[in-house]
Amino acid sequence: MQPVVHPVVGYLCYAAYARWADGNPPASTPATVAIVAATIPDLLDQPLYHAGITPVGRTVGHSLLFAVPVVALAWLVARRRGRDRLGVAFAIGYSSHVATDIPWHVLADDYHELGFLLWPATQMPEYSGVKPLGTVPGLGLEATTLWLEAVIFLGGVALWWRNGMPGLDLVRDRYG
Repeated sequence: MQPVVHPVVGYLCYAAYARWADGNPPASTPATVAIVAATIPDLLDQPLYHAGITPVGRTVGHSLLFAVPVVALAWLVARRRGRDRLGVAFAIGYSSHVATDIPWHVLADDYHELGFLLWPATQMPEYSGVKPLGTVPGLGLEATTLWLEAVIFLGGVALWWRNGMPGLDLVRDRYG
């Protein structure tokens, strides 16, 4: 999944949780935590890859061997401070990133590219990029994962807008 789509998916997942748990759109602070947490795997792995430290762009931050302890620690710290909802938001955001990097490989039968899930215990080959999803009937156009990601991105931004743009107030208060 493209890096810009992950924070949107993190928001969508947390917004669904907030609706389920409270019946309301998400509050600003936990929504922001979910959005930021959804970017962490790429914020960790991409600089390591571009600096030549790791062989591919999905290693440490995408590995369950790192993600599970980090999510558990964040949840425990939040809970200890009486901010359970922020721990849940972090867990949802971070987990959504790792989870949404899986389906494209499964759909394309590129199971070997799922090595990032247990890196460094398993090998992670170079990411082969955008995956084909099929042909659009009658048009002869090849649909790719980018098409679906564009729909997810636009739908997520539209929902965020409809929900009152939670988190934007925090940015305005801090930097506005």
